Amino acid sequence: MGKMTKVKLEKSLIERIRRCSEVAGYSTPEEFITHALEKELAQLEDAEDEEELKKRLQGLGYIS
Repeated sequence: MGKMTKVKLEKSLIERIRRCSEVAGYSTPEEFITHALEKELAQLEDAEDEEELKKRLQGLGYIS
């Protein structure tokens, strides 16, 4: 595994992540977060160019 960094998240979000990670069978909330981010990034990285990436991010509501 690569180097790790810390990310601050709201407590309410952390509680939701903990609950979902337990139900889904992940060994830690961090493992759940990593999997969710990798899955989302893989979909975005399929974009053929920067313009398509921007359209996908807008469609998901990440940018306006």
